[in-house]
Amino acid sequence: MEYIKIGNVKIEKTAALAPMASVADKAYRTVAKQFDAAYCVGEMASCKGLCYSDKKTAELLSVSETERPMAVQLFGAEPEFMSNAVKIAEQYHPDIIDINAGCPMPKIVCGGAGSALLKTPELFGEVVKAAVSATKIPVTVKIRTGWDSTSINAVEIAEIAEQNGAAAITVHGRTKEQLYSGKADWDIIKAVKQSVSIPVIGNGDVCSVEDCVRMYEYTDCDLVMIGRGSYGKPWLFGQIRDFFEGKQPRPEPELDEKLQIMRCHIQMLVDDKGERTGMKEARRQAAWYIKGIEGAASLRNRFGCMNTLSDLDDLIKEIRGDN
Repeated sequence: MEYIKIGNVKIEKTAALAPMASVADKAYRTVAKQFDAAYCVGEMASCKGLCYSDKKTAELLSVSETERPMAVQLFGAEPEFMSNAVKIAEQYHPDIIDINAGCPMPKIVCGGAGSALLKTPELFGEVVKAAVSATKIPVTVKIRTGWDSTSINAVEIAEIAEQNGAAAITVHGRTKEQLYSGKADWDIIKAVKQSVSIPVIGNGDVCSVEDCVRMYEYTDCDLVMIGRGSYGKPWLFGQIRDFFEGKQPRPEPELDEKLQIMRCHIQMLVDDKGERTGMKEARRQAAWYIKGIEGAASLRNRFGCMNTLSDLDDLIKEIRGDN
């Protein structure tokens, strides 16, 4: 097995779980780690929220031992708030602190954070420097290729990140304007890798073992990160790990095993967030797990009405009976 190092953190060179707001929560990360994800990044937390002692924001920084190595992710556009937020984040003992300079959502970019930092390279550098100066924990950055197709500046941004002390950089191969549509541009990831000496993590359009191998070969990146490609199939991380261990990748689970994995995942959601909130969020997770099975469209509608674990168990029994 090959490894990379981000600062003093050793990570298997297989596949990592991407930070995904309202998706990659503690339960999702735990399941991914159970299936051998090499590294996880938590949901993004607001620097201002942390500095103003917002309880819900602070909860996003929780790190369990089973999730390690793990990063917490912060977003913000003001160096002073970033510095203070990093000091607060330190108290949760993450292995790495990641700065979000890639989120394309309006509520984030309207405040100058996320992908908006790609439009202000000088400010971006100040934000990174403020974070690095505030901690001895490795600081990394996640970016996109640029704001839009006319302003591709990932190489420039990556060089600024390195100059200001970033320990690694993740590149999602899409612009802010693309959101999650179109095809990820792996050429930009490759160009970033050639321009900096710190580790480069590639992200975008990896949905299989073959995709992961191709990204490594094409971009020469140091680590592959998977986001939406893991929806409803956390075992993908294990399949990738098997490949890089020289083994035959484990087969896709049979339906009954998928249902067991889904049930355990949703139980963790409920344990973490209570039945009301957990089951509301479980509706989407369940829909991903049943993708491709017979009658999935009808089942998605029914999963969308779940309110209790008993509702889930009834549907699982029905699926097992029908299949």
